[in-house]
Amino acid sequence: MSLSKEIKPEIIKKFAQKEGDTGSPEVQVALLTERIKELATHLETHKKDMSSRRGLLVMVGQRRRLLDYLKKHHVSRYEALIRELGLRR
Repeated sequence: MSLSKEIKPEIIKKFAQKEGDTGSPEVQVALLTERIKELATHLETHKKDMSSRRGLLVMVGQRRRLLDYLKKHHVSRYEALIRELGLRR
């Protein structure tokens, strides 16, 4: 499940560090968070969809690794991102 063409550029614009930035950890985490939310709602209705559940777990792990990197190297950016996205931790 990918993000719609309207939502993705908005997220990139909101979290980019500079113009054209799509690879910074903040942008990647924000995009993963949106995909995780969409997939979680899908799994609420399709409880037996185990392949999508595995994909969700992979995305959550990837987001966790990106957040760990950000916390290790840029604590202030990590805290701002957690606050902005409303994530626990």
